[in-house]
Amino acid sequence: MSRQKLNRFKEIGERENIIEREDDRFDIIKGQWNKLLFKNENPINLELACGRGEYTTGLAKVFPNENFIGIDIKGERLWKGSTQALEEELDNAAFLRTFILDLEQSFVAGEVKDIWIVHPDPRPRDRDDKRRLTYHRFLDIYKKIQGGKGRIYFKTDNTDLFDWTLNEVLASRTDIMDLHFTKDLHKSDYIKEHFGITTRYENKFSIIGEKIKYLRFEWKA
Repeated sequence: MSRQKLNRFKEIGERENIIEREDDRFDIIKGQWNKLLFKNENPINLELACGRGEYTTGLAKVFPNENFIGIDIKGERLWKGSTQALEEELDNAAFLRTFILDLEQSFVAGEVKDIWIVHPDPRPRDRDDKRRLTYHRFLDIYKKIQGGKGRIYFKTDNTDLFDWTLNEVLASRTDIMDLHFTKDLHKSDYIKEHFGITTRYENKFSIIGEKIKYLRFEWKA
């Protein structure tokens, strides 16, 4: 491991806006995010597999009266988003280093308002379909920590993943409503819902002509 990475991992362990397993707060943060970290009672939103946290920090700036948590297992990626949040004094942006499957270890039922899934790993092999972040078992976890209400936002450059999510997953569920989607986000009115926020992957694939796909839906009450 390079010296730079070692230094960044050390910084991660010392930052107040990042929580990881080695942090004393990790085992007690469940149900206590607003009390122990944000120091307010504002709604909590998540960005899953957040990478550099472009949506975590971007939405935190757009909605100062809501809290945003970027979640990823890659520490160096979280360092980047955390650094931006500190530099821009975004007290309503934080990061959690954990696996998405373990979300219920960190959030109680109903603690989360909305969830953003932005350009996740498409897991293109058929045998990896259960690892896709829009697979049923993941959606069931999201629904639980959202208390059966709130929105899911999903954005991807990968056409196969998008079609699979629509056809194989959402089409078979009876607990969603108000489903909206587009296969060309940048030429649709839904672009307004993104407030000019883009990610590194979105920029990369847009340059080569790949259309960005997007959907959102709500849980039935």
